[in-house]
Amino acid sequence: MDNERAHQIKVLAPTGMLGAGFPEATVERGLALGADVISVDGGSTDSGPHYLGASQPKTTRAAVARDLRILLKAAAGADIPLIVGSCGTSGTDSGVDWVAGIVADILAAEGLRLRVARIYSEQATDTLLTCLDEGRIHPLPPLGELEPQTLRSCTHIVGAMGHEPIVAALEAGAQVVLAGRATDTAIAAAYPLMKGMPAGPAWHAAKIIECGGQCTSDPRAGGVLATIDGDGFTIEPLDPTVACTPILVAAHMLYETVNPFEMREPDGTLDVRDAVYTAVDDRVVRVEGSRFHVADQHTVKLEGARITGYETMSFSAIRDPRILADIDGWADLMRTMIRQRVEQTIGLGDDKYAFDLRLYGHNAVLAELEPAPGPPREVGVMLLVNAPDQQTATAVAKVANPLMLHLPTASMDYLPSLAFATSPAEIERGPAYEFVLNHVVDTRTPTDMFRTELEETAHHG
Repeated sequence: MDNERAHQIKVLAPTGMLGAGFPEATVERGLALGADVISVDGGSTDSGPHYLGASQPKTTRAAVARDLRILLKAAAGADIPLIVGSCGTSGTDSGVDWVAGIVADILAAEGLRLRVARIYSEQATDTLLTCLDEGRIHPLPPLGELEPQTLRSCTHIVGAMGHEPIVAALEAGAQVVLAGRATDTAIAAAYPLMKGMPAGPAWHAAKIIECGGQCTSDPRAGGVLATIDGDGFTIEPLDPTVACTPILVAAHMLYETVNPFEMREPDGTLDVRDAVYTAVDDRVVRVEGSRFHVADQHTVKLEGARITGYETMSFSAIRDPRILADIDGWADLMRTMIRQRVEQTIGLGDDKYAFDLRLYGHNAVLAELEPAPGPPREVGVMLLVNAPDQQTATAVAKVANPLMLHLPTASMDYLPSLAFATSPAEIERGPAYEFVLNHVVDTRTPTDMFRTELEETAHHG
């Protein structure tokens, strides 16, 4: 499609996460229905801070390569763009390069010639410190004002780009865009916005399809196709046996939003208060009435992670009915005994390490919010130790080892034998990370925090 204003744009979203897999036939059907662009998210913060802090992908290379091979061949065959956001899970520079390396290998193997753009979103600490000095960084609830040392403590910091850097790469001739950290919606909204579609329907459709088939009657069956026009958009599942309904589509505005009627993007706010969801037939839904309010100041959200210590874990299982009858009392005794033994054995006070004891099968997930208390049949006990170095964390876990294996309740006159899940019982998890940034930067331009490299990869089989 050329750069003239389009009457409608069809966005193919094959899955909610690159590497999660999807039926190849659903992508073929999306192309047959006239898809103009393919967009797929490659990352998330859902799985915690490790992937950003360590700059490591959550997905395996083989799974990402499988999905990319299908999508690259589809994009090349239909002569439409492929946009991947938040490459490498967290969108760090090395994550972008990791996905780019996989793409290059596939292009070589398949004999494809495509122009690939890499958009880097990792932020330099010194640059952000300057922004902080200039008063351009602001906290989002519940955090307070940002301290310089917090920025310096991060191992990696990324900025979540909006649609503008992606549009710039497409306008420069990119056929494949590999973006660093991006909002989940920006990757799907970029092409429709570039082609002149109204912002309200474009952003709302992008929000609905960000997780692929999540808005359908069977999220496992593949992705969806969104058709955006001047008045609204329609959503259709790519598996002909699966349906979208007004409730399923509307419900996705409840997902990962503070307010189900609003969603903030770098350049403004999506407003769906007046949106109307209508069933076109038993599979397709039409949405109209979405609006977008452009912000006075464009902002980019920062995500940063730092090391909080080093962790060692051990896991044992309890089936003894006398312990299970007073599992909370046993756990309190365990906590007291660990502190005493660590002090006696290696001379560490409470301020030199930390540990968490979680009772899986009892209250490890909801704790005091558990609505159905009562003696469980069996409990898995996870001990997670955090210390300034790995050696200390493992030493504490080893001190706790006999307790995790044989600790009785106060009323028992024998030593029970519990069951460790692994041998050795102590599993060194390495550095542990935490998210420490929930702040936005006032940008000078929508693209100035991001760097783009456009290359032409030519291979012939």
